Amino acid sequence: MARSGARIAAVALVAITAQGCAQSSITIPPSSAVDHTEAPATDVVSTEAPATGPSSSALASTTTATTQPSVLVDPSSIGKPWGDAVQGVLTFRGNPTRSYYGTGPIPTNPKVLWRYPANGVKMCGPSAEYGITREWCGTGWTGQPAVFERKGRTWVVFGAYDYKIHFVDAATGLDIIAPFQTTDLAKGTVTVDPDGYPLIYQGSRDNKFRVISFDGAEAKELWSIDGHTNDGIHNDDWDAAALVINDYLIEGGENGWLHIAKLNRAYAADGSVTVNPSMVARVQGWDAQLIRDLGPQDPRRVSLESSVVMSGDIAYVNSSGGLVQGWDLSSLRTGVGEVHRVFRFWTGDDSDATIVADKQGFLYVGVEVDRNTKRSREMGQLLKLDPREPDDPLVWGVDVYRGPDSGTWSTPVLYKDVVIWTTKPGRIYALDRASGAIRWTLEINSFTLSSPSVIDDTLLQADGAGVIRAWEIHDTEVPPTLKWKIDIGSNVESSMSIWKGRIYVGSREGFEFCVGDA
Repeated sequence: MARSGARIAAVALVAITAQGCAQSSITIPPSSAVDHTEAPATDVVSTEAPATGPSSSALASTTTATTQPSVLVDPSSIGKPWGDAVQGVLTFRGNPTRSYYGTGPIPTNPKVLWRYPANGVKMCGPSAEYGITREWCGTGWTGQPAVFERKGRTWVVFGAYDYKIHFVDAATGLDIIAPFQTTDLAKGTVTVDPDGYPLIYQGSRDNKFRVISFDGAEAKELWSIDGHTNDGIHNDDWDAAALVINDYLIEGGENGWLHIAKLNRAYAADGSVTVNPSMVARVQGWDAQLIRDLGPQDPRRVSLESSVVMSGDIAYVNSSGGLVQGWDLSSLRTGVGEVHRVFRFWTGDDSDATIVADKQGFLYVGVEVDRNTKRSREMGQLLKLDPREPDDPLVWGVDVYRGPDSGTWSTPVLYKDVVIWTTKPGRIYALDRASGAIRWTLEINSFTLSSPSVIDDTLLQADGAGVIRAWEIHDTEVPPTLKWKIDIGSNVESSMSIWKGRIYVGSREGFEFCVGDA
């Protein structure tokens, strides 16, 4: 098996040429008049961004550094909780490497323990897409709830299509505090502050990405970023789940920009949490080469819907244009230098699924079949990249093409010597992590956007028919054995959080569910 440029389709191998690493400083014209001339190569870093909302003015304490970390995120933290200040699943896929799924024990005879809202009124709201307004219900992609411990209680926090962010008691399924009201769909996945500040970070389709406190009788907006900007390339929505590292907020928007803000979290004299943010950098999720490569195939649809992943000092983010970029953020740790790009690779098609980084720094990148480009067929849709080889990073690619609207929207699981990946047509692949060879597959027989999880040697997957399945993995060389399945009634696009033996997930029917042993 070739180290680089390997594409797997049955047993065929095809050599690949990867894109280089130059970044271009450009202004994107209207899609009807894309300029295909070469722009000068330079890092794009802007230190101005629109931000609204109240900020703290009277700070009783400030965040101070104690021990300087060697890197922002230890690559060996794969599969581990996000620090020890807050116990729980705090963001999409749990930690900065997007590889922590929660804790068992996995239920043996699962039942729906509660359904939220308890009054049976569905979480629904109208919203426009491509000029057409329709009703949206429940939670969608990625929609994973945050589940965490606070003051002797387990909280479940999630945004929903009723324009609200909900704060729910995991034991009862009832509100802890009143939901926070936005003015459009609250999409994506909530991030809980990993350092113990009573803060969450969440975007909405109302253009705002918000920092929200929940230490009082009600949730309050402390600060926000407005995604509706003159320099945005796509739209003003927020799907990605943020990271908060070293007091910096890192978040990508559907306007095509990756935002980095110093939060300056603290507590006021009355004990309430405060932030006093400043935007330190905005970097483009596209470049001139990408626009040329996309050509007439909707070149302005290059939003950042995948969540940023961190390994070492590098932040990796993918885009709806298929551009994987690595940005060196070491300056956030050292105070020396500036944010700059160190890695570039074009997958060839829409790549909204969040990347996973392993201990060695390899990246696992999922690709949709959307524009259906020649390059995406050459690359495959399930990719392993080595960013340490920027001129030729493709280790292997697996072709799972099954016609238009196939490929994957889900984020994979790294389990022992395999990577487990679910594709939209409803097939689960277990791939040899070293070679990309297909070890085994499972058929779900329903379209699937939800990401898989593995806890206690049990593979869990929800699907578009509303069924959650659990398989016992005996050996990574052979297909796992089905342990149980439960039908919760409607399409599950959201990913699950598993915490202390309970499964928390929302559906498009209009509800959030808790599943576990009675």
